[in-house]
Amino acid sequence: MTEEKTERKTVMTYVPAYQKERWKTHAERLGMSQSEFVRTMVQAGRRDFEIPDRTHADEAASDDGSGGGNEFEGRVLDALSAAEHRSWDELLDALTDDIEDRLDETLQDLQAANRVQYSGRHGGYALAPGAFEGDDGR
Repeated sequence: MTEEKTERKTVMTYVPAYQKERWKTHAERLGMSQSEFVRTMVQAGRRDFEIPDRTHADEAASDDGSGGGNEFEGRVLDALSAAEHRSWDELLDALTDDIEDRLDETLQDLQAANRVQYSGRHGGYALAPGAFEGDDGR
């Protein structure tokens, strides 16, 4: 390997205390350092490891006619390979662990872009006025 590939650089980020604690707990459960955990999760996210909706999962499973090979199936197999036995709840946790973090981050981004507003008075989130004006069609 070249020095460029092995040289390490520091990356700093700030997250809410509850999120850091959640990451720390998850890293410990996996026997990883916090740095290794964050690095692994970022790389997993870059490979687009998301739970596909039912339509896409069914399409992927039927692509080759084998009924297997879709991304979600691979995630299930990976989760099962991490332990001899996993309960339903453990599998569910392994496959959905980051959903709360992803929702929180997405809502923060949408609020920063003035597309979503939080109302304490109404106890929830709502589309901001004009949220879709000038949007690129998403």
